[in-house]
Amino acid sequence: MTNREKFIEIFKSTITREGSDKLLEFLISPDKSDFLTAPASTRFHGAYEGGLLEHSLNVYECLCDFVKRPRFRDKYGFTFSEESLAIAALLHDVCKINFYKTEMRNVKKNGVWESVPYYTINDMLPYGHGEKSVYILSGYMRLTRDEA
Repeated sequence: MTNREKFIEIFKSTITREGSDKLLEFLISPDKSDFLTAPASTRFHGAYEGGLLEHSLNVYECLCDFVKRPRFRDKYGFTFSEESLAIAALLHDVCKINFYKTEMRNVKKNGVWESVPYYTINDMLPYGHGEKSVYILSGYMRLTRDEA
């Protein structure tokens, strides 16, 4: 199963509130969003095509494992719905949609200059990282205080 297929399957099976269908449509539409192909950063984790999608799935899997720990539930009393976990993890970086662009630079390899691609930032909505994701998601569906 591809990351795209895995994301869509998890999204559709866990996120069902009003507006989620329009959000998913936006996320997977190559004309509106680069969520499926964007990097997760310019130089660090997921700095490659599809890195944002892969990072989002990794965060989801890690969070699902974390909340199963008895200490999380029993000692601290935390409980969250599957939907809230999916929203918080899968969608925490929607602020990075249409955020990076690819430019070219010259790099010397084996004594020869070569033009190579690299990612730069093109921030069209300059909010803070977390606030920006909440703002974008809120345009599609209501979030609980915990999700925000």
